[in-house]
Amino acid sequence: MSYPLSRRKFLLRATALGCSAAASPLLTPVTLANAATDHRLVVIILRGGMDGLSIVQPYGDPDFAALRPELGPQNGAFDLDGFYALSADLADLMPLWRAGELSFAHAVSTPYRDQRSHFDGQDLLEAGFGNDRAGRYHADGWLNRLLQHMPGAEAETALAVGTEEMMILRGPAPSLSWSPASRLSLSPAAEALLSHLYHDDDIFREAFEEAQLLTSEIFGDLPEMEADEMQEMMEDAMVNAARGQRRGLTQFLAGRLKADTRIASFSLGGWDTHRAQAGPLRRASGRLAQTLLELKAELGPVWAQTTVLAMTEFGRTARINGSGGTDHGTGGLMLMAGGALSGARVHGVWPGLGEGDLYAHRDLMPTGDVRAYAGWAMAGLYGIDRAILEQAVFPGLDLGTDPRII
Repeated sequence: MSYPLSRRKFLLRATALGCSAAASPLLTPVTLANAATDHRLVVIILRGGMDGLSIVQPYGDPDFAALRPELGPQNGAFDLDGFYALSADLADLMPLWRAGELSFAHAVSTPYRDQRSHFDGQDLLEAGFGNDRAGRYHADGWLNRLLQHMPGAEAETALAVGTEEMMILRGPAPSLSWSPASRLSLSPAAEALLSHLYHDDDIFREAFEEAQLLTSEIFGDLPEMEADEMQEMMEDAMVNAARGQRRGLTQFLAGRLKADTRIASFSLGGWDTHRAQAGPLRRASGRLAQTLLELKAELGPVWAQTTVLAMTEFGRTARINGSGGTDHGTGGLMLMAGGALSGARVHGVWPGLGEGDLYAHRDLMPTGDVRAYAGWAMAGLYGIDRAILEQAVFPGLDLGTDPRII
C-alpha cells in the first residue's frame, strides 16, 4: 500500500510534529555515576529482543543448519572457536575478539517467561528481580542498588531529553541523565512516532500513516511522492543523524569516563525483527559495533579498565517465521567488551537446538541467568561481596560458579 506525500509536505509535517534530523535510536537518556574506583562499567540495553542465534551462530550444532540455513561460516560469518561464528554484520568487532576484548554469554535470559512483552521484559531486565516482580512498579534498578554498596558513590552532572529516566539507575543512590539530543523540543506526537520508527518496517509504515493523519487538516494537496521513496529518504536521514549523534554520545561518555564517571548506562533500539530481519539486524548490529569501536578509540588507555555489558530483554524464536523474521523468544545472548575482560570466549552451557531441546518447542532454552554474568562482572571489577550481589543487588539470585569474565 502506498501513502502519497510530497517532499515539501513531509518536511513541513516533520516540523509540525517536532521531528529533527538529530532524532535517532539513542533518544533514551544516558545515565552516569561516579565512585571511588578506577574500573569503568558501561551497561547497554539492547531494546527489542536481539536475535542471538543470528549474532553468534552455533554452526557446530547439527540442528542449526535446518533452522537457519542462510547462516554459518559458509555464508560469511567469522569462526570464533570451531562451534560458534560471529555474524558478518559484526565483522568490525573481530579485532576486539583477537585482542581478547570481546566475549559473549549464550543461552541466557532473565527469569521472565512466556508473556513475551517488551515492556515487562525490559522492566525485569533493568529492575533485576525474579519473574514474580514482572510488570509491577519497581522502586529501584540493579545498577542503583550496586551504587548503594559502593563507597564514595555520588552523582555526575548530566542532562536528559524527555522526562523518563532509565529504570536500571532509578533509586536512592544519586544519578542524573544526559542525551546528545538534549536541545530537541519534541511534542508528544513526535515522541510517539519516533518510538515506533525504531521497530521494523511495518511499524514504520503504521507510524508514518498516523503522522499523515495527525497533520492532514493543516496541509492541502501537493505533488505526490511514493511511500517507498519517502521511507528511503527518511531512513537515510535517520542513519546520518544517528551516526553523528552516536559520535557525540561516545565522545561525551569517554570524556566523563576519563574524568570522574565510573558507571554509565544507555540503550540502543532496533532489535525487534519480526519480518525480513536481515536489513534491520544489519543496521542494529552496525550501530552496536561502531558504538563499541568509537568508545574504545575515545577512551584510549582507559579502555584497559573498562567493561561493557550489552544485554537484551529476551531472545527470539529458533525458527525463522513465514515473513523472514523471528518472533519474541526466551533464551538469548549477552555481549561483553573491554580491556578489563579476562579473554575472548563464548560462555555458557549450550542446550542444543533439537526439537526436544527447545523451550516450549520454539525458543532457545535458557541455561544461564544474564544477571549472574552482570553480578560476576561487578564482583570482579569492584570486589562486591557475593552475599550483597545475591541479596541486595539481585535479590534471590544464585550467582552459581564464577565464569571469570574479568
